[in-house]
Amino acid sequence: MGWFDMTEQNFDDYKKAGKIAEQAITFARSKAKVGLELLDLAEGIENRIIELGGKPAFPLNLSANEQAAHYTPKINDEKIIGERDVLKIDIGVHVNGFIADCSFTVDFSGENGKLLEASKTALQNALSTARAGVKVSKIGAEIEKTIKSYGFKPVENLCGHSLSQYMVHAGVSIPNVESGNYILKEGDVFAIEPFATNGVGRIADNPAIEEIFSCPQNLKARMPQTKKVISFIESNFKTLPFAKRWIAKGLKLEASQIDFALSDLKRNNSLNSYPVLQEVGKGLVSQSETSIIVEKDGVSVIVGNF
Repeated sequence: MGWFDMTEQNFDDYKKAGKIAEQAITFARSKAKVGLELLDLAEGIENRIIELGGKPAFPLNLSANEQAAHYTPKINDEKIIGERDVLKIDIGVHVNGFIADCSFTVDFSGENGKLLEASKTALQNALSTARAGVKVSKIGAEIEKTIKSYGFKPVENLCGHSLSQYMVHAGVSIPNVESGNYILKEGDVFAIEPFATNGVGRIADNPAIEEIFSCPQNLKARMPQTKKVISFIESNFKTLPFAKRWIAKGLKLEASQIDFALSDLKRNNSLNSYPVLQEVGKGLVSQSETSIIVEKDGVSVIVGNF
């Protein structure tokens, strides 16, 4: 098998997470409108996931235009959806730690349909290529070929990724270009996520925008305030990513108090951060993503409503 022995319970949890993610996508499509505050959209979708019986696997990503990933609203964020935004809505759902990771892109101007089609078709072609025994470079080559056929570039330094319990990025990548030597195994679980751009095809960190973090297990700290934050993180998120606004809401803390605790964790090398990723040529970026379980003759798609 792949990353772990796929038990019936694990399979059921993945599928349940996928069904909740599908409903979250439908909800997101109905709510995402020009003029809506991103914070309202994020909290609405995250609350909907919880109402449906799942939990967010990571803070909802709402990355617009040249932003490729990792924008989640900050505490009291007043940013709104613009009428020309190309907005990536990246949703993660987990059930008992088993994750469905999916995304889609909305073009509010209606002028970038071809860009959106490039990433969506690349995902469909990748799914048709994937099966046990296939090297990830073959999937990447199909993604690259498809996106280039539309006249765009794949984002070459963003990849799909393996999934495991409470781990969004579990160690193996599926590139969006012809690269990589890993051979898919039956039972592997992956998120496949082609990114297409009219820019140069690479992203870089923007450390000025950093609202998502994760922590390893067995955290320790001396400061009482940090200990309180650690207890909240371990009880609610384990090793999964979280947002500052989640801590503010859960512990009724001010932003300055949260920043103090996170800085304390960072000094102890106990904090992973996820700055916003931006296309280096400031090109527009579209994304399509779903999650799969690898089978002998194909894949079982966990989230079908992408």
